[in-house]
Amino acid sequence: MRRIILFLWALSASLTSFGQITSENRQLYQYYFLEAICQQQKNNYAAAFDLLRYAQKLNPEAPEVYFQLSGYYIDLKQDSLARVCFAKAAELNPQNDTYLERLGQYFISQREYEKGIDAYERLYEHHRDRTDVLQLLFRLYGTQNNFPKMIEMLNRVETVEGSSEQLTLTKMQVYEQQGEKDKVVGELRNLVAKHPNDLNYRVMLGNWLLQNDKPKAALEQYNYVLAEEPDHVAAQVSMLDYYQRQGMKEKADDLTRQLLNSKKVDSETRMTLLQQFISNAEKNGEDSTKVLRLFDHLLALPQENADMIVLKASYQEMKKMPEDSIIATYMQALEVEPDNASARFRLVRHVWSQNDYDRVIALCRPAQQYNPEEMVFYFFQGFAQYQKDEQDEALETFRKGVSQINSDSNPDIVGDSYSIMGDILLHKGLNKEAYAAYDSCLQWKPDHLPTLNNYAYYLSIAGLDLEKAEKMSYKTIKAEPTNSTYLDTYAWILFLQHRYDEAKAYIDRAMASESDLSGVILEHAGDIYAQNGDIDEAVGLWQKAFEKGETSEVLKKKIKLRKYVEK
Repeated sequence: MRRIILFLWALSASLTSFGQITSENRQLYQYYFLEAICQQQKNNYAAAFDLLRYAQKLNPEAPEVYFQLSGYYIDLKQDSLARVCFAKAAELNPQNDTYLERLGQYFISQREYEKGIDAYERLYEHHRDRTDVLQLLFRLYGTQNNFPKMIEMLNRVETVEGSSEQLTLTKMQVYEQQGEKDKVVGELRNLVAKHPNDLNYRVMLGNWLLQNDKPKAALEQYNYVLAEEPDHVAAQVSMLDYYQRQGMKEKADDLTRQLLNSKKVDSETRMTLLQQFISNAEKNGEDSTKVLRLFDHLLALPQENADMIVLKASYQEMKKMPEDSIIATYMQALEVEPDNASARFRLVRHVWSQNDYDRVIALCRPAQQYNPEEMVFYFFQGFAQYQKDEQDEALETFRKGVSQINSDSNPDIVGDSYSIMGDILLHKGLNKEAYAAYDSCLQWKPDHLPTLNNYAYYLSIAGLDLEKAEKMSYKTIKAEPTNSTYLDTYAWILFLQHRYDEAKAYIDRAMASESDLSGVILEHAGDIYAQNGDIDEAVGLWQKAFEKGETSEVLKKKIKLRKYVEK
């Protein structure tokens, strides 16, 4: 409470003089204005707004009341009134920095940049040491493409803060936009002159000269730097660019090798150089053995990380080299950096293509310690175990995997994991848990067609929620109208709903879409034909199903009795 009283006392002390208004109105104004601020503090904004408007009537020359009202008009989306209030507050008290700054901000929010410039120029007149105002004015003049004023703002900043590399570079950009190349190079030469011991500025000057078709002048700068410091990396990299532009291929290759072997070159620059070397080799149609020899030479040295090894594997992939050689390279990468999830994932994919499920499992298991949050490794391990018919082990792995799900998880991996979990649970007779897994899959991937089909089919077999089953199954045949399995499921659900004519239309489409039909589809077709009154065709289909390996007692009974029976 004491803090609020002190705040109100300070505010009342700062209120504008009252000009010609009567003493009574002056007291009333103070009361209503300060009461408005009190109501504002209590979050009673409607009452505060009414009090401010009444205070405005009592003293229409008070800038603080206009300033307070402007915020309310912005909230009420009454921009024209807000604009009037901001401008009036700044007009009545032009020395108030807060009023000017808020007026400028308002104009910028309305994209009235010229008026914003005027407000901030007036603010700068009060505070010539505020470089933040100058930087904002620089950007505002930029919206007008007023390049001379942009340079003027930078010069003002330089007066306050002194010269700097960043200021010089910014000036250069402005001069570049103006097309004043002489001034660009002049700025660079000034930078070199001011910092004669910093060779990087000479390299910058050389780079600009090279990019602006002045190779001879650029070479003079590079040679100067390399004479002073022969292993100056930035100068060497720039010299490499010079050689390449001049078509001096042998010198470029020699310098590339020298840089790649230099201990002074950081790993990021080394990778960039190597990628550039590969790119040039590809453009020139050079033999891959040249690139691989360079890789082997570089990889014989101790490696800080696996980046270069992974780059070699990527190159091998691009050149479609044998799988075993690519796999060996990725294995080398994991020896250097076992927690490199990207390298391990790409290795797993290559091993998977060889159907080596034991090796996939062996690669994925340690990943769950190094990268426990990466679901993809649980998925591949679980899927490999599923392919090996290790149902219990696969289910345990998938459960560990889905426990890592978060908002950034890959919907495809999550969906596939839950889908296979559902299939395993059904195989184990845990139907309720299986349906829950299918539901989880469809939450992440509503169009997961295998799950939609399997879920619908198993619901129909269990005689549960045929309406839900039909909707799910219909999505699959809309997505893949010639898929015999999906068509069979949909036809069978229609059959169970006693919609025999419709069922026949879809089972016919299923039989027309594939020549080698499964025994299940053939038996379903026979059942549908029988219920449509075509018993001869039905018996023929049942007989084919029997020949395909469907040997249940129910099927034998259908053939013997020449009629459809459920059990």
